[in-house]
Amino acid sequence: MTRSWRLDDGHQTLVLAARGDFLPEVIYWGGSLPVDDITENLIEANVQDVTGGMLDANPDMSICPEAHHTFPGQPGIRLRNAQGQSVHPCFKYVTAEEHLNQLSLTYSDAVLGLIYKAHFAMNLDTGLMSIWAELSSEMPVHMQWLAAPVLPAPHHSDEMLDFSGRWIGEFQMNRVPWTAGSHMRENRTGRTGHEHFPGLLIPETGATNTKGHVFGFHYGWSGGHKMIAEELPDGRRQVQFGHASDIQADVATSFQTAKLYAIFSDVGLNGCAKAFQRHLRDNLVAFPINAVPRPVHYNCWEAIYFNHDISILKEIAKKAAGLGAERFVLDDGWFGSRNDDTSSLGDWQIDPHKYPEGLEPLVSHVNSLGMQFGLWFEPEMINPDSALYHRHSDWVLGASDQLLGRHQMVLNLALPDVRDYLYDCIAQLLNDYNIGYIKWDHNRVLPLADAAQTHGTYDLLDRLQATFPNVEIESCSSGGGRIDFGILERTQRVWLSDSNDALERSRIQHNAALFLPSVVTGSHIGPRSCHTSGRIFDIRYRAWVAAQRHMGFEMDPRELTNAEAEILIEVTNWYKDNRNWLAQADILRLDSSDPAVIAEMQLSRDGHKFVIFSNQADTSAQINRRPLRLTQLEPLARYKLILRDRDQVNHLSRSNPLLKTKPLEVSGTWLMLHGINLPWAFPGTIWVVEGEKI
Repeated sequence: MTRSWRLDDGHQTLVLAARGDFLPEVIYWGGSLPVDDITENLIEANVQDVTGGMLDANPDMSICPEAHHTFPGQPGIRLRNAQGQSVHPCFKYVTAEEHLNQLSLTYSDAVLGLIYKAHFAMNLDTGLMSIWAELSSEMPVHMQWLAAPVLPAPHHSDEMLDFSGRWIGEFQMNRVPWTAGSHMRENRTGRTGHEHFPGLLIPETGATNTKGHVFGFHYGWSGGHKMIAEELPDGRRQVQFGHASDIQADVATSFQTAKLYAIFSDVGLNGCAKAFQRHLRDNLVAFPINAVPRPVHYNCWEAIYFNHDISILKEIAKKAAGLGAERFVLDDGWFGSRNDDTSSLGDWQIDPHKYPEGLEPLVSHVNSLGMQFGLWFEPEMINPDSALYHRHSDWVLGASDQLLGRHQMVLNLALPDVRDYLYDCIAQLLNDYNIGYIKWDHNRVLPLADAAQTHGTYDLLDRLQATFPNVEIESCSSGGGRIDFGILERTQRVWLSDSNDALERSRIQHNAALFLPSVVTGSHIGPRSCHTSGRIFDIRYRAWVAAQRHMGFEMDPRELTNAEAEILIEVTNWYKDNRNWLAQADILRLDSSDPAVIAEMQLSRDGHKFVIFSNQADTSAQINRRPLRLTQLEPLARYKLILRDRDQVNHLSRSNPLLKTKPLEVSGTWLMLHGINLPWAFPGTIWVVEGEKI
């Protein structure tokens, strides 16, 4: 006897099948199968041969591979009983619940008193699957590892793409070849982490940004994760995602993974990117009313650091508003006795020396300029040099003699008293002042990986959002250290990196767009001389890099020349004129034949307009730019393209490619198969091409 289940969304199919009462395995995941394909035939067709040196049958690579069945790879669950002994479940079928493109399966091990549930949901609008697992036990047990339901990886793939990084160097893409055995990434820092973004893309051989089959994964959890991509001795491949191992220290009777988001694309990496972007934007993020359209952002950090002077801040706010800013964010240094990063975290009361009348004079001034006021917090952290620490050193997570990070320790948010204190401090300020935005920072790793800390943070954020639904929250964690779909169910913006170096930012946000839409991705114009790299870039380059995402400024506007201010106003006005349709656009990475060029195309939801950003990041090996092919246009439709910044053509460009002097009108076929010729350009410049369907 076999059992089987099938989910379809019109472009992909997932088929699960089980022998008897055993856990099912995914026997097919990929492009849509005909509706008349008989599942019993698919089950038989999926059976592989056995030969010498093998068991008499291949153990199932089930949705939770079990050591009990002699599975030769990484099991989907590892448990110890209360006495510390390893136990090996053998789950048997109990029931299945099926709804439209949703499936919940329940299995049990009656001997061990365990119940396992696997959930699958396929979104018909975005194509993204959400899958997660639960385990309950009659007796308390130690959970070492619980994977979300396991998916197969394709046989016809030579490599996988995963993401590493560091402070001011997030979202670095790595090409990892498939080999026998496991490729494992585990983040044990207690936050999502710069080091191991919880995402994985597996292209089949020959796939690119714009074509081919790709399988995408993202684990929506903010507390550290583990990823296993394994090739078994028999050649089968599996992908597992779950919380970091042993992250729940105490015995318990119930456990649940976060959601694993998965997608199959038949149009290259961009198919995965489109699904992730749309699902996050349309189904997970809850935007406050005053956050859309996305207001142009100003943050004062790189202008003043800890040197708060209300008269200077008012002057900066006036200049920022004149440049087009619509939100002003007061960063670190407004509370306690905070004059550097060594003290006062935890003392969330306004510094009376810097602000003798409180924040009201500054808030009122900002509001009078037509800007929303935002405020920086780092609620999860505490300095040993703080009034709170002297009252409650018992609230610290980890040992008292732990290494400090940025002179700070971590508050134990698993404690209700800690969450209540932080809620009261933040709520008091939100009630006292007209604050529409919080920058929520997190500047050190945890002393230990602890799931309870993440759940406590989620609880605090949920409570604040319920009370103040019109306040937007940005997730910042030394820049991009806490970016995932779990935190973005509770926040509306991420600070992608602390690097405002426009070239570094281009690469970071280009890779991040494989998962993140522009509306949640903060990108700021930094100072003329970048504070993290020391490089100097032209204001036009810095402005257009920022305009590709949720645009903002983070420099001292008093440093700008009149000419620079005019350029910044011009680009800001372009952003404002286009942000409504860009908010719903898909960010599509273009296949540039020139590795010196980073190129993307933002295509409107209805396909009628687009903008191309072609970034000359380095000097090309050849003299001229290679033609840049576009993507996802209608082949028979005709399009009109205009080089928006043709007045910036360099004097070394001595000929007349069409776009340099007039609009280009051609078919979608030409644009996708031949591409566009752009003028010669210096490194550190961007061509902006606007297009529309005629």
